[in-house]
Amino acid sequence: MSKLESRVELANPEEPHVATVLLLDVSASMGDNNKIEQLNEGLRVFKEEICQDDRARKRVDLAVVSFGGNVNVLHDFSSIEAFDPPQLAANGQTPMGQAILKAVELIEQRKAHYKSNAVDYFRPWIFMITDGEPTDMSPGNPQWQEVVKAVREGEKKRKFLFFAIGVEPANMSILAQISPAERPPQRLAHGKFKELFSWVSKSQQCIANSQIGQQVQLPPATGWAEIPSQ
Repeated sequence: MSKLESRVELANPEEPHVATVLLLDVSASMGDNNKIEQLNEGLRVFKEEICQDDRARKRVDLAVVSFGGNVNVLHDFSSIEAFDPPQLAANGQTPMGQAILKAVELIEQRKAHYKSNAVDYFRPWIFMITDGEPTDMSPGNPQWQEVVKAVREGEKKRKFLFFAIGVEPANMSILAQISPAERPPQRLAHGKFKELFSWVSKSQQCIANSQIGQQVQLPPATGWAEIPSQ
């Protein structure tokens, strides 16, 4: 891609940008209990709500990566306005490790793109939703070590924020071992996909309406996060 082409591709270069990768499990089990349909509806809600905020509409960049059988970049980074929510279908196993590494790669590429175009940016997000556990790695094997290192170092070096959301019957113990200690995985309350994506959109709006380097208080995870039993 030439520098001219990259400038055309990057919308609103005068604004600071926040890059977000939605990392979505579309394995076969997501076809149960209307989960994949609710995920599709959540994506539509996400775009609609962000586009209602003028500053967020100009500043939020989105990429969507699915993992189910294969890892697919369904939508490479663009402005939220240029995002056309895909119609997801459930199929295959859960190559979560490969998907996380792909998300990290996309984030690094996008940041390099910002830098080459002299565009300021907020700390990017990787936001993963899964109802299972990885089928391409297990605790202690080489890929597991690579993935956990990428997540932990990315957080520690402030390269991105990593969020993991478990949908029933996700293995929350496995997700906790992958996630940074300061941001443990949350379990989605039954059927609350729309509320989850509304929270993500509100969180992105909070960031987009802040200043670079400013500490941002995200909205509470009420309405979608399952409260652990005592």
